[in-house]
Amino acid sequence: MVKSGSTVSLKMQQGNCNPTGGGAKVKQYCFSTAYLAPVEYYILLSDADKILLEQHDFFVKQTYRNRCTIATANGVMDLIIPVEKSASNKTLIKDIRISDHGNWKINHWKAILSAYQSSPFFEYYADDLVYCYEKQWNFLWDFNIALQEKMLMLLDIHPEINLTDKYQADYHNEYIDLREAIHPKKENVITDLHSYYQVFSQKFGFQKNLSIIDLLFNMGNESILILKDC
Repeated sequence: MVKSGSTVSLKMQQGNCNPTGGGAKVKQYCFSTAYLAPVEYYILLSDADKILLEQHDFFVKQTYRNRCTIATANGVMDLIIPVEKSASNKTLIKDIRISDHGNWKINHWKAILSAYQSSPFFEYYADDLVYCYEKQWNFLWDFNIALQEKMLMLLDIHPEINLTDKYQADYHNEYIDLREAIHPKKENVITDLHSYYQVFSQKFGFQKNLSIIDLLFNMGNESILILKDC
């Protein structure tokens, strides 16, 4: 495998991967990038043999590309990464620049700290993630990939991950296309999302399909069992 770019360490192969012939069917999914993606995204990652990660689609607002959802003492909360406006609405996701407007990194980490500092595994995992909020990032893609790399490691998920080398509208059954299916405004792709312990469940009940950090901070190394059981 070769590294994709010099700013992130997640090892990915450029271009499409080919399904293997014969034997058990290879599970292959195509995803958009996502900021601390929801639980269903990681359920599918944990189920996959091969992943194709789209880097040549256009940036779309109000998607998981630059937002995640966490559970706080006041209910669910969206954390949205501000991005720089471009002259065209046709900027590739890999070229979207992060705006430093509003000290978003400080505010996001403060929100995460407030929401999860009393969760059973926050202290165990916090240092693995906080460095991403202390580092300067120019591109949304790089920030998302750095966090995804860390989450895959902590969850012990190891699919083969490849990057697109061009945009392709239809993969003709080569991959299950989830690029627009996993979306905050759409029904969940995984309908049978299992409940698990959450800090504020007595107040609000179980909040399903939150960011993967909600599962990790609350369930720790049992998170993979929740993902695999869906």
